[in-house]
Amino acid sequence: MNRIEKNKIKTDRAWNKLYNRLETDGLLPAEGHSSAIRPVVWISTISIAAIIFLCIYLPITLRTDSQSSTGELLVKANKEENILVTTLEDGSVVYLSRQTSLQYPKHFSEKRREVSLKGNALFDVAGNRARPFFIETGKVQIEVIGTAFHVKNSGNSPFELSVQRGEVKVTQKQNGQEIHVKAGETATLLQNKWHLTATKDSKQFARYMQKMCFKDERLDNILHAINLRQSEIHLESSPELDEHLLTVSFSDDSPEKMAELISMALNLKCTRKHNVITLTK
Repeated sequence: MNRIEKNKIKTDRAWNKLYNRLETDGLLPAEGHSSAIRPVVWISTISIAAIIFLCIYLPITLRTDSQSSTGELLVKANKEENILVTTLEDGSVVYLSRQTSLQYPKHFSEKRREVSLKGNALFDVAGNRARPFFIETGKVQIEVIGTAFHVKNSGNSPFELSVQRGEVKVTQKQNGQEIHVKAGETATLLQNKWHLTATKDSKQFARYMQKMCFKDERLDNILHAINLRQSEIHLESSPELDEHLLTVSFSDDSPEKMAELISMALNLKCTRKHNVITLTK
């Protein structure tokens, strides 16, 4: 259940509590009686009571909700051809396709990690069983612990989710029907029914790594995303460089080439020892 649905339930409870209070205090009109004046008085009474009650109750509700939420919400939107890569607070990496946007908190709550997606994206979620990862879309909710998967959620095309590794649970918001999708499987939503098949396009995951774009991203996050792409060569930097912000694009470049481009952009030294490339001042 997302935040909007929770607030709706709280509002309904508030109105029910108000009605019961007015009924107990005898402020509701008796059944079977009519008057040209009393309805006006009753409407005025209940309106004033409602205003007073909501002024007291809703700030408490909103304050409680804000305390359980994560504060500032951020939005990343990609309108370019290249894949926009962003790293979340927990180390999860999201690859946004063109015409895709991601809304996420600056800081996740203690019990769950929740983001909202419009469009197509590849997720590489950091494992954390104590804080499951939720993705809200228009029609479904996706729940994961730690895995990599591709989400197609744009336009009039059917919703589709393909899992590269791990396992994902997807739930329809309309009817609550859920399905578990494992590595090598694809779930498609057709006419409000789930269809589970073997993943036919195994190269869909790699395509997100071919043309990557980073905008005002921390250097350590960029290197982390590059290392997730391959395991042959590991890129790292000295600790004092981690928070350097960088905007850079790569087009199917090798790890060596990407390290070279980064070192040129930030005027850094690039040294290699065995399979580790280190960037330093």
